[in-house]
Amino acid sequence: MLKTRHPPNPMFELIDELLRVNGRVKSLFASVNARSGLLAMETTVLTAVVESHLAPTVPQIGRSLGNPRQVIQRAANTLIAAGLIETAPNPHHKRAPLLLATRKGKLLKHRADALASKATNALLRSISARKCRRMAGEVRELRSEIEAYLRSGKAKT
Repeated sequence: MLKTRHPPNPMFELIDELLRVNGRVKSLFASVNARSGLLAMETTVLTAVVESHLAPTVPQIGRSLGNPRQVIQRAANTLIAAGLIETAPNPHHKRAPLLLATRKGKLLKHRADALASKATNALLRSISARKCRRMAGEVRELRSEIEAYLRSGKAKT
């Protein structure tokens, strides 16, 4: 096992732990992605489209996830070709169409969610739901604070 030393900056330590958790989450859901036939980014984009209250655009998904538009566009193109999402004219922007989930895409997402629920329910036998909710709230608060900092223009390095 690789021995790590604690970074001198507490934000570095937090970022390191979040990245490690992200890796473990990817491992936890690898079989779900494999069974869906989608790559992780394709699953992420499908989720963003299905779960959105308003039909999103590729740039909106990219900004929300912190990924380049081109990465999201490639995944969206694959999902469109597979008949899982479709585009619709965007009255607010001529070159950024809205993305909508098809019936087939919603069904695939529903099946993937059922598989993911099995994995997370098994994990909840080891980690309390209360602890998960508390930590999710703290990470959400951190994300909001980082977003506010970035919007303030103070993030110039």
